[in-house]
Amino acid sequence: MRAMILAAGRGERMRPLTDTTPKPLLDVGGTPLIGWHLKKLAAAGVREVVINHAWLGEQIEACLGDGSAYGVQIQYSAEGKALETAGGVAKALPLLGTAPFILLSADIYTDYPYARLVAAAQALAAEPQRLAHLVLAPTTRYQLDFSLDEAGWVRGDAAPQYTYANLGVLRPELVASVVAGQAAKLGPLLHQFAAAGRISGEAYAGPWLNVGSPADLAEARAAASRQTHAG
Repeated sequence: MRAMILAAGRGERMRPLTDTTPKPLLDVGGTPLIGWHLKKLAAAGVREVVINHAWLGEQIEACLGDGSAYGVQIQYSAEGKALETAGGVAKALPLLGTAPFILLSADIYTDYPYARLVAAAQALAAEPQRLAHLVLAPTTRYQLDFSLDEAGWVRGDAAPQYTYANLGVLRPELVASVVAGQAAKLGPLLHQFAAAGRISGEAYAGPWLNVGSPADLAEARAAASRQTHAG
């Protein structure tokens, strides 16, 4: 089982913090933001992780190394210039292989149980007609992207109710139309295949935060403090 963590963004809204530190390495409760994901993936039994990077990517590699400190093995997909989400995935496919893989963004903070992503990837492997399984957040804090029908299929209709939580499982075929090295967004592909009935999903109402601004970072740090004291 492999996972890819998207870590190539510039983090414009987090400036000036991200002028000298890549957003995935910002401290959250004594651990880099991306470190929480590595710990959770390792706890779920995921050992092979691919991380893409662009802005200050050498710092990410220097900080995380081979991943052994987190119980995983990391390979890096260096982009130079960020290729957007789908472009980053397409470039990393030689490292990801041909099986369904977990995909998540480095700049979220959540207590979603990653073992459920492992189970979703295993189920996806047995259903080639299904190209992805997405975790959706029922929040009005961010842009609403999708709806979810009673059978668990993701829909991109005119009245979306959920935000894509930047957590999910993908089959490599989902980005087959993207040329390696070409910048491309993931959203249009997700909407295309959701309309074709090829993407399943689930709503997660637990703690989830897109860490995009200093205020979000402060909230993530407070949540990490609560989690540390509770644990």
